[in-house]
Amino acid sequence: MSILVLAPLVLVVNGLAAGVLVGTQLGGWPLLQALPPGRYVHAHAFFATRYDPFMPACLLATITGDVVLALADGDARAARALYVVAALAAAATVTISLIKNVPVNRWIRQLDPDRLPPDFTRQDPRPAWGRWNRIRTWLAVCALIANGAALSVQM
Repeated sequence: MSILVLAPLVLVVNGLAAGVLVGTQLGGWPLLQALPPGRYVHAHAFFATRYDPFMPACLLATITGDVVLALADGDARAARALYVVAALAAAATVTISLIKNVPVNRWIRQLDPDRLPPDFTRQDPRPAWGRWNRIRTWLAVCALIANGAALSVQM
């Protein structure tokens, strides 16, 4: 696959993943934050099942494409460096997702919103989940910016 085909494709899948995360920050997260515990658990469990495997597949395609583009023959050193930055930012997004967000999503899906643990307010994952979601959103957007810059440098 040529660089002129692969680079825009990577930009698209990266943009889709970043868009999902930005959409979550703008709409999903404020809703989840405002809900009482039982309704929060119900809504979070609903959202958590909607983005898999779409977003992870987009991020993995981004990383793979960026690595291929960074290793491709060519004189565009700046583009290659930007593809490395994008791959690292996308990989960091995946890492945060796997270590911080996915375990919470799994736990929330196991809870019965009508029978929450007595100490749920102490265990409420929203503050930490929201913080990590914000970080991974910024990382996915940074990867998108780096991919866009790399593509513009190549042209």
